[in-house]
Amino acid sequence: MPHLYLVDGSGYIFRAYHRLPPLTNKHGEPVGAVYGYTTMLWKLAEELNKADGPTHLAVIFDHSAKSFRNDMYDQYKAHRPPPPEDLVPQFPMIRDATRAFSLPCLEEPGVEADDLIASYTKAALAQGWQVTIVSSDKDLMQLIEPGLDLYDTMNNRRLGAEAVIEKFGVPPGQLGEVLALMGDSVDNVPGVPGVGPKTASKLIAEHGDVEAVLAAAPSMKPGKLRDNLIEHAEKARLSRELVKLKCDVPLGHPLEEMELQGIPEPPLRAFLEHHGFKSLLMRLGQVADEVPEAESSIELPPDPPCDHDGYETVLTVEALDRWIAAATAQGFVAVDTETDSKDQMHAGLVGVSLALEPNKACYIPLGHGGGDLLGGDFPAQIPFDTAVAKLKPLLENPAVLKIGHNIKFDMCVLARHGVRIAPYDDTIVISFDLDAGLHGHGMDELAATHLNHSCIAFKDVVGTGKNQLGFHQVDLNSATRYAAEDADVTLRLWRRLKPRLSADGATNVYERVDRPLIPVVGAMERAGIKVDRGYLSRLSGDFAQQIGAIEADIFAIVGTPFTIGSPKQLGDILFEQMGLKGGRKGKSGVYSTDVNELERLAAEGVEVARRVLDWRQLTKLKSTYTDALQQEISPETGRVHTCYSLTGAQTGRLSSTEPNLQNIPIRTETGRQIRDAFVAEPGNVILSADYSQIELRIAAHMADVPQLRAAFAAGEDIHALTATELFGEVNRDTRGRAKTINFAILYGISRWGLAGRLSVTVEEAQVMIDRYFERFPGINRYIAETLTTVRERGYTTTLFGRRTHFPRIKSKVQHERQGAERAAINAPIQGTSADIIKRAMVKMGPALERAGLPHVRMLLQVHDELVFELPERDAEAASTVIRDVMASAAEPAVKLSVPLGVEIGHGASWGAAH
Repeated sequence: MPHLYLVDGSGYIFRAYHRLPPLTNKHGEPVGAVYGYTTMLWKLAEELNKADGPTHLAVIFDHSAKSFRNDMYDQYKAHRPPPPEDLVPQFPMIRDATRAFSLPCLEEPGVEADDLIASYTKAALAQGWQVTIVSSDKDLMQLIEPGLDLYDTMNNRRLGAEAVIEKFGVPPGQLGEVLALMGDSVDNVPGVPGVGPKTASKLIAEHGDVEAVLAAAPSMKPGKLRDNLIEHAEKARLSRELVKLKCDVPLGHPLEEMELQGIPEPPLRAFLEHHGFKSLLMRLGQVADEVPEAESSIELPPDPPCDHDGYETVLTVEALDRWIAAATAQGFVAVDTETDSKDQMHAGLVGVSLALEPNKACYIPLGHGGGDLLGGDFPAQIPFDTAVAKLKPLLENPAVLKIGHNIKFDMCVLARHGVRIAPYDDTIVISFDLDAGLHGHGMDELAATHLNHSCIAFKDVVGTGKNQLGFHQVDLNSATRYAAEDADVTLRLWRRLKPRLSADGATNVYERVDRPLIPVVGAMERAGIKVDRGYLSRLSGDFAQQIGAIEADIFAIVGTPFTIGSPKQLGDILFEQMGLKGGRKGKSGVYSTDVNELERLAAEGVEVARRVLDWRQLTKLKSTYTDALQQEISPETGRVHTCYSLTGAQTGRLSSTEPNLQNIPIRTETGRQIRDAFVAEPGNVILSADYSQIELRIAAHMADVPQLRAAFAAGEDIHALTATELFGEVNRDTRGRAKTINFAILYGISRWGLAGRLSVTVEEAQVMIDRYFERFPGINRYIAETLTTVRERGYTTTLFGRRTHFPRIKSKVQHERQGAERAAINAPIQGTSADIIKRAMVKMGPALERAGLPHVRMLLQVHDELVFELPERDAEAASTVIRDVMASAAEPAVKLSVPLGVEIGHGASWGAAH
């Protein structure tokens, strides 16, 4: 149900003016009320953001001191003093502040703010909306009825009918009668002399309304009250008209356009920078250039150089207890693990390092050994089980924050020993959420960038080549210097990066999207997915036969055998022996045979080019998947455990490695065959839940394209709609072209790129692009605005505030600049899509638990798809929960103007689930 909030802006102004001493901005203008109003409105926005329900909001002001009531009674508000001299110039600035929050700022000549509020209230209630008026004004209490309340922000309480009865002794519907009899000295509403609140309340409770009281007055007990009611009856009637709220003011701003869409940063930042509101700029994010660096709360003095010789090797229970006690007392500690392998599913835990402050770090060896191999025995270490039992309460203590760099790896390793790290911060994710696109986020690079420190290289500790040691074989002095430095550097990075989350506006995306996802992804990695080794082996054999047949076809076409995988030999065959046109050589003198070149030739009807493309695809699938996946099956679990990175893709998408399961072709038969190898355990099924055209839906919302929004809302075929708009008809060819154009435009494709994809001339491609923008001008406007913004700021943002930086957006090198522009056009859309599916993943586990489906396990995330394994009996119930979670994942942070479609299927294998 829509829930409209109407803010009594005029009431806010005077509260703001009186709560602060006189202030001036950098232009010498008085801004005390402006500053106070801005902070109050910001606080309200934050409270509403955290509350349930608000969907629409507007701020209402008095247009001027005169209204229709002055025509009724020229003494109305006559006793009010003029506003303070320094407040008058702030009135327009306060309107500017409202608009800076991108909120409707409404006023109407001839009526008061209360009348406008009443009119919008009645219109909203008539449509079945819920309404909250942000005010404690007694006049507005007349409006309270089912579906409407007042929100008193000063006392943080909601006012309903019971509050009116408690204060005035009558329900809201009779409050106007009470107000008319008692009058109002502030507004100079005359009322009836001698009638105060209690008397007025008693009279109305007994008689019902003003007219009934006046009619009963002659029969009342003789006295001053009776005389005043009779003598001042016309004043009472006038007062009743003066306090009555006008509910039929024409609405100049449609209710639907008051929808809350979040607070876009640029106009608010511009407003705050104009007035020099430094503390509010800090709250928003980046401080304006003129703010002195010393005023920034995130500036820390340089850390001392790393004292590797000062790190402690913890070899006794007493020493370990001392470190655990210190970490517990402090409330935060940096943690790192050392292992004998990079494979988190099988790595043995060799040691743990802790850091409490710069240079206060230690290493706790747990599995070092090697004896004479290193020229000496190792000192006695704390028994493994004893140390883990001691560390477990610390690492699970909810009152101690654990700080790691790529802490997901440490979580996975320690989880195999029964330790669940929580709560936690991750410096690699913090860095990514702050500076995606500017640099890498590995510890070595961050240490050099932020700490001017060069970390000890791993190879300098373990060696290289045949003589490389396992970390468990490294002497304890070297191991301590290396491992404790990792924890020390992690702590130093955290001290510098964590405060920037708020300053750079990245808190929301870190706290609400990425950080909660870390243990979710870790659990998926540990769960893995079952793979049918026998099926893969047979598929490899089939692919080998097909590859052999393709090779024979290629050799028959060109008339000679050659090494198809050799770019030089292939280029010579195509452009010299066969004499094909358009060949281009690189600096090495070798003809280019990349995929673009081969697709160009194939489109021109060159059969050998098409067959080479087929050969390349099959050989890649065979080597990457059907052969390699067999080696990736864990001997302990019989499952494949991919590794997800939260920082591997610039736009925020998860990336998959070891093995990469995100590049299996989606729409080809061979891709489906590979997916058939991923199977469920007996009694279970694989369930696939895939967002349908999510990036197009997000584009329709972000670019505000009415045709696309309406089509998605109606469940229409979006590509058919585009085909109709561009080509006037829908058939297989026009729909296919429309589909290509729909997605290509969102990736900032050039006319040359589109011409290549559609096999048309550059001129024809340009006509299609022009027609597309003519039919969907919102897309063209979105592209232009995105490029303008990224050139000004250097980064784009998603709907959830994720920033992606594009340092080459102004490059003088044309291909670098154009590449950055294409990526920038798509980044807000693809990044928002990534944020949404991440939010769905975080919400999924709790939702399934609440639904009584604890045996449903989320296994994979592949682009816009989530893959689950579950008991077959739970498939129907789980589908409902999964669809609901995915469809509503953006809310309440973002309310999309298009529905999110989710396609769900299940079967014995991943392929069968599609």
